[in-house]
Amino acid sequence: MAKHVVPTPEETRTIAAEAKKSRARIRTKRGDIVFTFYPLDAPVTVASFVKLARGGFYDGLTFHRVEPKFVIQGGCPNGDGRGDAGYKLKAEFNARPHVEGTVAMARAQDPDSAGSQFYICLGDARFLDNQYTVFGQVSEGMDVVKQIRRGDVMEQVLIEDV
Repeated sequence: MAKHVVPTPEETRTIAAEAKKSRARIRTKRGDIVFTFYPLDAPVTVASFVKLARGGFYDGLTFHRVEPKFVIQGGCPNGDGRGDAGYKLKAEFNARPHVEGTVAMARAQDPDSAGSQFYICLGDARFLDNQYTVFGQVSEGMDVVKQIRRGDVMEQVLIEDV
């Protein structure tokens, strides 16, 4: 697998600016999930996700965790929740609430341990507020999010201009 590196400060500024007018599209066999970014609240996280997506990192990975009425989670290259892109991100906790469709970074106990794994909330999960980096919100395909099952593949993750 290609080596991935955290975005440089210059890449972060450029990608975060572009993300104001971009969205992610996750193609699955169940349909597409589309989400917008919060580049002002989580610029490094947004830049990292966009850079990985543009590099094809997420293509073919699975949603390895599905917790009914809570979250779906993907982005682990190992498919078991233990892998990442080869680097960790500093937490960018913000005031965005964990509501249905929230997209945020998964992490271990260390707040600065997020990497490539992300989750999408299936409902409100306000007890997670201010503990995880929220970096996006589903704008289309919430019905698809609710149909995702463990092992479903992210066939392709695209970054599109809005």
